[in-house]
Amino acid sequence: MSPPARAPRLLVVVANGITGDSRVQKTAIAAVRAGWDVTLLGTGGRSGRRIESVMGGVRVIRLPMVWEYAKRSKGHRVRRIVTQTGIRNREGLEGVRAAHNAWLRRTTARIGLIGGPMGRVLGSVVRVRQQFHSLRVRAFGWEEFHGHRRPTGNWRVDHPQLVDLDLVFGPVIEELEPDLIHANDVTMIHAAALSVARMRARGRKVAWLYDAHEYVPGIDSWKPAEARAYRAVEKEFIPQADAVVTVSPEIAGLLRADYRLARTPLVVRNTPIREAVGRTEPKPSVRANCGLPDDVPLLVYSGWLAPERGLGTAVTALPDLPGVHLAIVSGRDTPQRRQLLARARDLGVADRVHVVPYVPQYAVPDYLSTADLGLICSLRTLNYEISLPTKLAEYLHAGVPVVASDVRTLGAFVREHGVGEVFTADDPVSFAGAVRTALDRRASLVGNIAEPILEELSWEHQIGGLLALYRSIAPRVPTVERPDIAWSVDETSVPRTLESEPGPLPAWRKLTEGTGVRLGLGPANFAGQAATFAQAICRDRPDVSAEVFMRHKGDSFVFPADVYVDSERLDDLAVQLGQVQRIIGRCTHLIADGFLPVFGHLNGETIAGDLPALEHAGIKVALLAHGSEVRHPARHLRRHEFSLYRDAPEGIIENWTIRADRNLEIADRAGLPLFVTTPDLLDDLPSATWAPLVVDVDAWVSDMPVMERPRPRVLHAPSQRWTKGTNRILPTLEKLHDSGAIELVLAERVPWSALRDLVRGCDVVVDQFAAGSYGAFAVEAMAAGRPVVGYLAERVHAAVGATPPIVNATPPTLAAALESLLDDPSGAAKIGAESAAYARDTHDGRRTAQAFADFLTA
Repeated sequence: MSPPARAPRLLVVVANGITGDSRVQKTAIAAVRAGWDVTLLGTGGRSGRRIESVMGGVRVIRLPMVWEYAKRSKGHRVRRIVTQTGIRNREGLEGVRAAHNAWLRRTTARIGLIGGPMGRVLGSVVRVRQQFHSLRVRAFGWEEFHGHRRPTGNWRVDHPQLVDLDLVFGPVIEELEPDLIHANDVTMIHAAALSVARMRARGRKVAWLYDAHEYVPGIDSWKPAEARAYRAVEKEFIPQADAVVTVSPEIAGLLRADYRLARTPLVVRNTPIREAVGRTEPKPSVRANCGLPDDVPLLVYSGWLAPERGLGTAVTALPDLPGVHLAIVSGRDTPQRRQLLARARDLGVADRVHVVPYVPQYAVPDYLSTADLGLICSLRTLNYEISLPTKLAEYLHAGVPVVASDVRTLGAFVREHGVGEVFTADDPVSFAGAVRTALDRRASLVGNIAEPILEELSWEHQIGGLLALYRSIAPRVPTVERPDIAWSVDETSVPRTLESEPGPLPAWRKLTEGTGVRLGLGPANFAGQAATFAQAICRDRPDVSAEVFMRHKGDSFVFPADVYVDSERLDDLAVQLGQVQRIIGRCTHLIADGFLPVFGHLNGETIAGDLPALEHAGIKVALLAHGSEVRHPARHLRRHEFSLYRDAPEGIIENWTIRADRNLEIADRAGLPLFVTTPDLLDDLPSATWAPLVVDVDAWVSDMPVMERPRPRVLHAPSQRWTKGTNRILPTLEKLHDSGAIELVLAERVPWSALRDLVRGCDVVVDQFAAGSYGAFAVEAMAAGRPVVGYLAERVHAAVGATPPIVNATPPTLAAALESLLDDPSGAAKIGAESAAYARDTHDGRRTAQAFADFLTA
């Protein structure tokens, strides 16, 4: 029997990071449901490699952008170095201004404090620096205005970045061998057209369509050369497309007229998925995120922040709307957002302006539904005059009436259907009046959001024409649909797992509503400890279920977890929102390890930024430290003669000191339960509780005898030499090896399965001589019944009742310690047996579960 034919391949390409582009995400999901084999291709790869993930049945690829052609083509390089003085872009300029103003305030205050001659000297410095700063800002502005080539009409010259987009996307498009390409926006029209031409030249049948998200001549935010380039590239390639799609009837008519197209482009509005409305669990709430009760009037703005979106009109009007609050749904900090918040502060209304995070595209209507009115404040630009914005449909599906500016198409729709109030664009007085009227009439406006409107403005209705268009132009079409694929899918990364994982996958109880305690653990999962903690706690506590999430990077090995988060995508909104949805509303308790943020970089690069949201959600949080994130280098150097930091590579002490200072301050300020996995960390976190490392003791048990060889085998296996003091002890070990006293086995970068065999087959394990405590590898060696030699700070271990049978030694005393074992084989075997018993009693998870007992109360 011949294998079934593969599904036809659809490639959806877009020159952005995909995450914030709901149109391309919904297109890809709809196509998978219709039976296509879909790949979604965008930008965002880092470190010179592409990043892959999955979204339901969609394969997602993000490519790293390089701008080599644009760099070669950029003129006036020397002049730009002089005029722009290291300022890369407008956002960089805002940072320079902020830094200068901070310095100015600090220095002028100092002048007032010191007075006298030194004060006058500082005053002169301030005047000179003010002049330099003013000159720098003017030079940047001059270059921005004058430093670009005049348009030539050749898009490769006017905007060479378009060439780079083809150089990056083209080879991947051709590598994937699609049957159909959906090219989104003018930035992808040429890459799709050129790739299709090359594939057809090789005899491959492939079709493509162009999806015009905006009317290119109507975009006034581009520089002249860019604008000319985009018009030229669209004009050159749009006739080659097998079909054209756009977002409004007005744009469709203009495209047909401008380019004399044989057919009017298909209109597919970007609208919400109606099937998903009201089904998001747990239901997100923009009002709850603002911390407002139901009786407080709340306006919401959802969408990209840009001057032409006109949200400044709303902020300016707030003083005339006492008691009314404004929620701004915004994914990241931008100069425009900072300007809006600064204006709110200047007007004295900052306490009524709330910035709240994005949610996944399918959850937007549910999120907005707790507001009273939705805002669309568009200014008078051509594109806003001729199309309905996506947010209109989102507001209406949320059951929220709109306050909209009187741009032509939008204003006419709102007036015709009676679903809101219209104000004069860019007029705060008119806006305030419209808000007051809409709040007074809200019940009747909600009643006008009728079924025919919602049906027309639903993705299910809009997508039907697009799927039919696919089938009409593609050389191959699907034969089997996939309605089992849900509309509400989240993007997940694809990790690389260990060839042999460290012991069997921990069988913790998966997170479920049926338990009183729902515990999240992560995101560090160093050495798999979050996973083994979950196993130990769930084994001893039937009222606990757990979910482990772990960062992973590229091709690095990962330990067992329920969810893997690509560490190179922590700035991606999809990753951040996925973590928010995973934790908020699902977990009752959270063990956050490594002081790393649990929501990606949504709130910064430490757990501190996430704590307010976790507290607001009523989640009990504990902080767990593993080692260097809180081990302070300077203190460690004072305490330990052979501290690992004496051999640290350049930059480690400085960088790790900054990290330890920061994390210790977080621990002090947070006032949360603190736990450490090794007793030595109590020197830095004395208020913490020791939660012992957990290993799968049974996986390491060995029946091979100890010290029965004529030449005992001694194993040393450093992960990094400087952290174990390897170079300090290696001469001693090599000397004993060369004399025939021992057989030295030095194992570095050995796979886990091979390392376990080495441990079971040796007589003595020599561990670390630089930290003052023992880690997971020493526990595993003890579990195997091997005597372990290493350096312990006995004072700290005794204080917590941990007296491991480790043979305590320093680099100078290592030879004597080993010789004592060699001279007394039966005594060494006894230490091995005591070590196995200690590992089982202390590190099989029971003591660890007890350590968390008080924290894990329902």
